[in-house]
Amino acid sequence: MGCAVHTTLPAGVGYTTLELKVNYIRAARTDGQTLIAEGTVLHAGRRTATAEGKVLDEQGKLIAHATTTCMILRTDG
Repeated sequence: MGCAVHTTLPAGVGYTTLELKVNYIRAARTDGQTLIAEGTVLHAGRRTATAEGKVLDEQGKLIAHATTTCMILRTDG
């Protein structure tokens, strides 16, 4: 989710997590199965950004989903 937020920022602008909420739905197998993570920006403002994410297994079953709020760190005030 942080990486999704990062893609909306110009060079030299940083961010940090203000809030993070994760819901674990089922256990992920540990036998080498590939997991797929997706992050989507919901809001990208001047001071804050929000995003959601999910983790799926190879069969498309939901493993976990989450939301975050990030604070945008600008040096120009």
